[in-house]
Amino acid sequence: MRTVRAEHADTLLDIARRFGIGQQEILLANRDVDRWLPGDGTEVVVPSRYILPDAQREGIVLNVPEMRLYYFPAAEHPGDATVRTYPVSIGRMDWATPLGVSRIVAKNRHPSWRPPESIRQEAAARGEPLPEIIPPGPDNPLGDYALRLSLPGYLIHSTNKPFGVGMRVTHGCVRMYPENIAELFPLVSVGTPVQIVNQPIKVGWLLDTLYIEVHPPLEEESETTALVEMAMDLVVSAWEKRPLLLNGRALKKAVEEQRGVPVAVARALSEPAGG
Repeated sequence: MRTVRAEHADTLLDIARRFGIGQQEILLANRDVDRWLPGDGTEVVVPSRYILPDAQREGIVLNVPEMRLYYFPAAEHPGDATVRTYPVSIGRMDWATPLGVSRIVAKNRHPSWRPPESIRQEAAARGEPLPEIIPPGPDNPLGDYALRLSLPGYLIHSTNKPFGVGMRVTHGCVRMYPENIAELFPLVSVGTPVQIVNQPIKVGWLLDTLYIEVHPPLEEESETTALVEMAMDLVVSAWEKRPLLLNGRALKKAVEEQRGVPVAVARALSEPAGG
């Protein structure tokens, strides 16, 4: 975690892109800062510390409510394991990004876009008809790079609207900052596994401290009671593996605030559970 000071012409979105952060991420971490005019010298939190999702650490893992993608390149030796992470946009409530396991089946540089009939109908209803094919170029919503998933009709791709990264604005596809997918594209190969998960709450140990990271759940699933139960289940699971002393106040605050940053909520005990 780090903080920076806004410059006179900065918006929070400018700062977010500068540090590889999505729009919702920067807003959640800076609830009291004006997104369009933070003000010269205003201290801005850059939420650049993450707990890894609970998933196989291989290929691509996308955590939908977090709106963040993790890439685990293959390592020759266990000690060489690394991870790269990038903010993404996901599908709107009525065009939800599907969960599950898939894989990369094709890679396209400078792709053309054939809008599905459903999207063309939606655009026509708005009075903005779309052609059958949009060629490569600055007006192409896919940008310069596209990774096609085995889920029919779904892509991980660049965008010509980068300020939408980190929001629920797509028709189900996954958008990335142009500079981020330009970095990721040559690293992944056809056949790379892709896991899409829904984990608004993550927990993880750093040395003897247990952290929790809480993101707002998807709008169609936003029940506070369910979120509290989920948090407690994860803490109990952690306790069963490693006895701990819980800070209930910190846990409650993290679940209520949902700031999307790791919060220390417990410390490990040296004696066995029940001792």
